[in-house]
Amino acid sequence: MTNQVSGRSVARTMNPALVRGVMCLLMLWPAARAAAQPTAVVFPDPGKTSMSRENQQALGMKVAAEVYQQMPVLPDTSPEAQYIRQLGQKLVATIPKDYSWPFDFHVVPQKEINAFALPGGQMFVNIGTITAAKNEAELAGVMGHEMSHVYMQHSAKQAGKAQTTSMLAGLASIAMGVTGVGNMAGGLVGQLGQMGIQMGSEGVMMKHSRNDESQADAVGTVILYKAGYNPQSMADFFKILESQGGEAPPEFFSSHPNPGHREQAIQKQIKNWPAQDYNADSTTFAEIRQHAAGVQAYNAEQIAQGAKSGQWTQLNQSTGAVRNLSGGSVFPTAPEATAAPKTAAVALQAVIPSQKTVATDLGPMKMQRPDNWLLKLPEQQGQFVTIAPKAGVAGGGVGYGVLLNGLTPQQAQGVAIDEATTKLVQVMQKDSGLQPAGKPEPITVGSIEGRSVMLQSPSPFPDANGQPQQERDWLITIPQRNGALIFMIFVAPEADFAQLQPAYQAMLKSMQFK
Repeated sequence: MTNQVSGRSVARTMNPALVRGVMCLLMLWPAARAAAQPTAVVFPDPGKTSMSRENQQALGMKVAAEVYQQMPVLPDTSPEAQYIRQLGQKLVATIPKDYSWPFDFHVVPQKEINAFALPGGQMFVNIGTITAAKNEAELAGVMGHEMSHVYMQHSAKQAGKAQTTSMLAGLASIAMGVTGVGNMAGGLVGQLGQMGIQMGSEGVMMKHSRNDESQADAVGTVILYKAGYNPQSMADFFKILESQGGEAPPEFFSSHPNPGHREQAIQKQIKNWPAQDYNADSTTFAEIRQHAAGVQAYNAEQIAQGAKSGQWTQLNQSTGAVRNLSGGSVFPTAPEATAAPKTAAVALQAVIPSQKTVATDLGPMKMQRPDNWLLKLPEQQGQFVTIAPKAGVAGGGVGYGVLLNGLTPQQAQGVAIDEATTKLVQVMQKDSGLQPAGKPEPITVGSIEGRSVMLQSPSPFPDANGQPQQERDWLITIPQRNGALIFMIFVAPEADFAQLQPAYQAMLKSMQFK
């Protein structure tokens, strides 16, 4: 006897409701199958900003240098710093190279929970954050979140158009008609304010919008996942932060979305991500966490007081925590300019500009510079933007290269270019020891008529025989449509100036003003 029956016989004997249910399931099967497919875990496009990568890194370096004056920082040799650096580099390795930054990691011995990453990749983690985390994944979550602000260039985007119009003008102001170097209002401090970076006795505070914070959560979860950590750990840590804050959450928490909402957002984001075995808790983390609990740490009030007294500058120097983050060059002051050179002679081959150039965006202007000459932004009042070879900088003086500066429209006061150039030469003559070697002459730069004048001063480098030598300083002043004034000084010893002048002229020819 056979068990085979026709399809019509089976259908006739089955419950009609059951048949309809089976058919519905068959119809829904393709959609259900598609919904179950894992979602690719990818980094988003960070988008564009008007501020160049070069300038973001330079400004971030300047703030990092200020951090060493505003708060204590553990030396790189400390176990906590070594561990944070290793963990940080593990997270950095997940980021596509085209979108990555030269991240560097430091530890602040402060009791309060906090962490911040500066434009360009300098990152500081409070020791209180290490001891508050229950596991390595939670600590990685805080770091991944802060690194994401750098990845998305949130600070540079926040600066917007206001930053591009004042990037150069006023970086180190010399007030027209006033002897001496003016303050930096509207310069670096103003730029940092536009970027949401506040400096003060309390240290560094980064101000991001809630949308930025949500984006940092989203990108941070991608970093965690690709590094092998459960991305849920990020939200878990912020719950810890909320519970410790009570009715008045810490400053670090104030701009972040509600922990419950952010947890839901993370869960929604990772819902269809491919399953993987997440990293188990690290024994190294447990050891470092225990060691960190015994490190002398300070509260916010103590750190603020120490910043006012200069305590942290001395401490960081004595412990070796301070690193040469940005070099930094200053225009030689009068005493330094007239002193006999204290450095060794430099070979011309070590400073000769490369034929290969790179684009440099300085806010109100763009130019090409030799790729072997480095851009440095000012660290403090009275300093210039410099573009110079490493070997061309001696102590506090630039012996080969170009120094750039600017006056804001308010500082220029609508003075005609001839009068502005004359006053600028007078200020430099009195304050920096430069002597005019000719009269100002017309010159066209970027389709704008400016002025050119040669000056002289002692070079910071001796000649080949170790004797002092004179330096030629080529001053160029260029008025701007908005009333500002940009000026630059091309420098080299008299004996070498002719060989570098073609490169200086090429830099001038490449300049474009916005």
